[in-house]
Amino acid sequence: MKPVEKILVVGGGIGGLGAAIALRRRGFAVDLVEVKPDWTVYGVGIIVQCNVVRAIAQLGILDRFLDSAFSFDNVSIYRTDGGRLATIPGHRLAGPDYPANVGVSRRALHNVLVASAAELGASLRLGVTVETLKDDGDGVDVLFTDGRLERYDLVIGADGLFSKIRGLLWGDAVRPRFTGQSVWRYNFRRRPEVDHLMSFTGPEANAGLVPLADDLMYMYVTSVEPGNPRMETAQLPALMRERLAGFGGLIGELREEITDPEGVVYKPLEVVFTPEPWHRGRVVLIGDAAHATTPHLGQGAGMAIEDVLVLAEELERGGPLERVFTAYMDRRLPRCKYIAETSIQIGEWEMNKVDIDRSPIVRQMLELTAQPI
Repeated sequence: MKPVEKILVVGGGIGGLGAAIALRRRGFAVDLVEVKPDWTVYGVGIIVQCNVVRAIAQLGILDRFLDSAFSFDNVSIYRTDGGRLATIPGHRLAGPDYPANVGVSRRALHNVLVASAAELGASLRLGVTVETLKDDGDGVDVLFTDGRLERYDLVIGADGLFSKIRGLLWGDAVRPRFTGQSVWRYNFRRRPEVDHLMSFTGPEANAGLVPLADDLMYMYVTSVEPGNPRMETAQLPALMRERLAGFGGLIGELREEITDPEGVVYKPLEVVFTPEPWHRGRVVLIGDAAHATTPHLGQGAGMAIEDVLVLAEELERGGPLERVFTAYMDRRLPRCKYIAETSIQIGEWEMNKVDIDRSPIVRQMLELTAQPI
């Protein structure tokens, strides 16, 4: 079988750009295409937990964005009235000189990913994606939406929840589903006491505060939204404040500062878990294209970056692609399935107003993800 030399990555998000970086460091030729015409970023910030800090260090880009981020070690869990329930220390998996956890704006992380991929020699093309794939066993002929036709040894679908690549291979058999919940996010000037991830939990909702920089933090809250209603932009601040009505403490203090309609980032929670294996022929899925879940454990981006590292390692080892893909699935399926199922379960408890102690779940997740990928 022809060895893998030239790889197409479809999707310019965290997983796709991470794949371009990891593969270029191992000497593979990489083309990346992104359907959006510009490098726009959705969302406000991201929680980079200990296993993800380690993974970003393994990508070789951790030092590049720490100056634009906020480092912390602990995660604290509070009641909705603001009373503290537990503090859970993180693991410094990237080494003693690096933090256990990091909060960073999505734009800051994205800028580092784009710059690193470009500097390493990946070809990055915006405003184009895949039209058709033809896999003849020895390679994949790819027709792009701009009319270009090129041949690759491997195609990686990193194009997210509504993956075009997954659709080309699996059709309508695998489609995202709405969970019944949505998440709301909003940026604030950072308060001094928000120097770590603060999670506020109760029987009806889960909210939190995440530091992103010395002068920036964001708030998130999940809510039950039967029927997945359409939200008018002008009404978003008032609706977000309504979803926070049951919170006291710092969340309650900040609630009335939510006033800018353009500042509210609202997203229905949709999930998909592609049946194993996550590959067909010479095409493989990573990240949300394979296993998109809810943000209740804050591991979505982390699972994508870990996918990237494992796939790149197995490709570097060489051998038939079937061996590569089998090893990839063996290493990734149990971990991703646990994160996906546990995240969805927490959301179902919220929707059913089950009041649970989340600290054992967070501890178990941290212990699991601290293990080598």
